Amino acid sequence: MDTGTELITTPLTAGLLRGALDLERTEHGLRPHRLPARARAQYPDGQVAMTEAQPSGVRLVFRTRAGVIELDALRTKTEYTGAPSRPDGVYDLVVDGRLAAQADASGGHVLTVDMTTGSVDFRPGPVGTVRFDGLGDEDKDVELWLPYNEGTELVALRTDAPVEPAPDRGRRTWLHHGSSISHGSNAASATTTWPALAASLGGVELINLGLGGGALLDPFTARAMRDTPADLISVKIGINVVNSDLMRLRAFTPAVHGFLDTLREGHPDTPLLVVSPILCPIHEDTPGPSAPDFSGLAEGKLSFRAMGDPAERAAGKLTLQVIRDELDRVVRQRAADDPHLYYLDGRGLYGEQDVTELPLPDALHPDAATHRRMGERFAGQVFSGDGPFAADGV
Repeated sequence: MDTGTELITTPLTAGLLRGALDLERTEHGLRPHRLPARARAQYPDGQVAMTEAQPSGVRLVFRTRAGVIELDALRTKTEYTGAPSRPDGVYDLVVDGRLAAQADASGGHVLTVDMTTGSVDFRPGPVGTVRFDGLGDEDKDVELWLPYNEGTELVALRTDAPVEPAPDRGRRTWLHHGSSISHGSNAASATTTWPALAASLGGVELINLGLGGGALLDPFTARAMRDTPADLISVKIGINVVNSDLMRLRAFTPAVHGFLDTLREGHPDTPLLVVSPILCPIHEDTPGPSAPDFSGLAEGKLSFRAMGDPAERAAGKLTLQVIRDELDRVVRQRAADDPHLYYLDGRGLYGEQDVTELPLPDALHPDAATHRRMGERFAGQVFSGDGPFAADGV
């Protein structure tokens, strides 16, 4: 490690960041947000606050000759009482489009959530540093992807050569909203969540509004998406509505229409893809809510189970099968007057043919290998050939 080179500190500004909808100045530095302040104020819920501040898809992007890059950051790591410790977040360094190195940060705050009571304990910690060196002295485009699973405050950026914002490469912007599966769930790192992989394969700039537990057809999310410039938009709807037991079919259908209506206010002709849930056996025919199953904790395993009764479907309770049928119907109905609206069955990303080979480890969230499979399949079905986001189809 070269410790003798004097490093240049570059101010952290909006011009160096992509994937965030808002930036907050804090006592430590700069906190990226994936929902704007107005949306955050409309429902000050702890789950929403935690997940939207976890910068899935957010990255520092710049051009430099630097061979050494250091980033001071203050992370907030989330733990769950009684559950196995979650892995540290990973910073992915991408140079000229290729993953060049990975690192994690030390220190930081710890937020401990008790899933049985909802109580939260906060333990403060110090700023940490991630360092990358040996990068060569040639001009290069650098992307430093922040961990998808840790709240992050950016404190200082240092390099051994000047930094300037990367030029616009003319890539289309893809705005995506979904659940914890889109947020990242158990992906290996920031660039290997399925949306990040699909964006890389599709050659687009990603804005990822995947919100763990938060894909609930909230009007404030729809308005945030309406007001965000984008060339391509997708919404993945279903699993959170079921596992939160949030609404019945009577409320679900108008809520879907309302969400899509709001998106169309700001993006009347943008290709808009509605994606239904991937296969999740516990909720295919059984309504929610989901509840943690602690029976495997002695072996270091946490899983989830469906608490609803299949007979409750007659009263309008939602299952994934019901939601897929209704989303398909709604899209077909609307597409008669909206030629840029499309539907994708989520089981084409992960379905019956995948369960035996790649079961959901906790019965709810895909693992790293499944994220890769989903990203590759989404890119192949949506960005390629005659897919709705294919470049020659826009």
